[in-house]
Amino acid sequence: MAQQKLYAGARLREIRTGLGLTQKAFAEKLAVSLPYLNQMENNKRPVSAGVVLALAQEFGFDVAQLSTGDSERLVSDMREALADPVFGEAGPPLADLRLVASNAPAVARAFLELHRAYRQTHERLASLDEALGRDGASPALSPWEEVRDFFHYCDNYLDAVDRAAEHFARDGDPIAAAMALLEDMKITVQYTESEQIRGFSPGVRKVKLSTFTPRATQRFQLLHQIALLAQNELLAATLDLARFRTEEARAIARIGLANYFAGAALMPYTRFLEAAQKTRHDLERLADMFGASIEQVAHRLSTLQRPGAKGIPFFFVRVDQAGTITKRHSATRLQFARFGGACPLWNVHQAFETPGRFLRQLAETPDGVRYLCLARDVSKSGGSFTAPVRRYAIGLGCELRHAEALVYADGLDLADARAFEPIGISCRICERRHCHQRSVPPLEHRLRVNPDARGVLPYEIER
Repeated sequence: MAQQKLYAGARLREIRTGLGLTQKAFAEKLAVSLPYLNQMENNKRPVSAGVVLALAQEFGFDVAQLSTGDSERLVSDMREALADPVFGEAGPPLADLRLVASNAPAVARAFLELHRAYRQTHERLASLDEALGRDGASPALSPWEEVRDFFHYCDNYLDAVDRAAEHFARDGDPIAAAMALLEDMKITVQYTESEQIRGFSPGVRKVKLSTFTPRATQRFQLLHQIALLAQNELLAATLDLARFRTEEARAIARIGLANYFAGAALMPYTRFLEAAQKTRHDLERLADMFGASIEQVAHRLSTLQRPGAKGIPFFFVRVDQAGTITKRHSATRLQFARFGGACPLWNVHQAFETPGRFLRQLAETPDGVRYLCLARDVSKSGGSFTAPVRRYAIGLGCELRHAEALVYADGLDLADARAFEPIGISCRICERRHCHQRSVPPLEHRLRVNPDARGVLPYEIER
C-alpha cells in the first residue's frame, strides 16, 4: 500500500507564525525555496520528509503533531452534518471536504456551528407550542455540546492542567497530599450516608463525601474538590482561553476541567504511562495500582497525548442503554457520530448482555483501517435497594498496529481477515452496501428499488 502523503499546510503556517518568522526566514531554516514553502502552506504540495526532519532538528518540534487527526475529525463531522436531509442527496465529494478541513479549518468549524444551531432551532420548532408558553425561550446553542466539542478538538489533552496535577501528586500519594492541603486550609472531610456524591460547605469549611459510592469515586471526588479550591486560577485561565459563549458553558467546562485534574492527579502522567506500558494496558491491574475505577482508567488512557511522551492513541466512548453516546473521544482515525447512537455492529452494545466481562473485537471501518476494540458494562449503584442503578457501557480501542502492546490481543489471530467485524460510524455516511443492520440509506450513493425482489434491505445501493 502506498504511503499517504502528508498535507498539513494550516499546521505548518501555524508553526511559522508561532515562531514569529516570515515565510522567507522560515524557508531558509527549512532549507527549501520560498515558492516551495508557499505551496506547502497552501496544501498544493505535501510536506516533504526533509521538511519534517528539519522541523525536528532545527526547532525540536514533535513531528507527530503534524498528523491529520484534527482534519480527520473535521471531515468526519462535516460528512455527518451533510448527511442531514436538509442538504438533499448530492453532497460535496470527500476530496473537497478534506481540502476544506486542511486548508480552511476555521470555515469548517463555522459550518459545523451553523448546522448545530440549525438542528437545535429545528428541534425547538418541533415543540413550538410548549416553547411559546415559556418566558425567555430561544434557540441558543447547547452549552453541553459546546463544552464537548472543546475537549474533542483539544485532543482531550490539556497540558497545563495535566502538569499541574502531576506536580500535585509528585510525592506519590495524591490523597495524602489532598488531606494535607485541606488541613492547611482548615477544611475537614466528612463521610456521610447521602445520595449526594460530594458537597462542599464554605461556611462550615467541610467537604462531604457519600459512603454509598465506591472508594474510587470518593478518591476522585476529593481530588475534584481540590481542583476547585486550589487550582481556581489555572482553571479560570484555561476557561478564558476557550472563550465560551455562555456562562452555562463556562460553568460546565469548569466541572470538566476539575474532573480532568482529578483524573490526572489520581493517575499522574509519567507514572501512569510507565505502568500502562509495563502491564500492557491491563485495565484491571491499573485500576488496582492507582485506586481508580475501570472507567477512570480507560478515560485516562485516552488522554496520554503529551508532546514528546505520547502513549498509544486510543479512542474512548461511553454509551447508555439506548445507545446514545454520553462521552466520546478519539486520538485515532476512528471518529464517532455527533448525533444519535453508535454503529450497532460495534461490541460496545453487547457489553450490557455480559456484565462484568471484557469483550474483545477485531473491527474494520469502511476506510480499511483495523482496530482492536474492548467493551465492558459499567453499573453505578445509588447505594441502596430503592436507589436507581445507572448502567453504561464503555468502549476502548486502538489501531491494530498497536495491538501487540495490549494484553487483550493475546490469543487473537490478528492476521486473519475473516476475524474482523465490519463497523462504521453513522449509517448516513457509511459506504457499506450489504450491511444487515443498516437503518437508513447512505447519503453519497443512489438507490435502486425493485418491487419484485427483496433482500435484507428493501433497496439496493449503487456504487
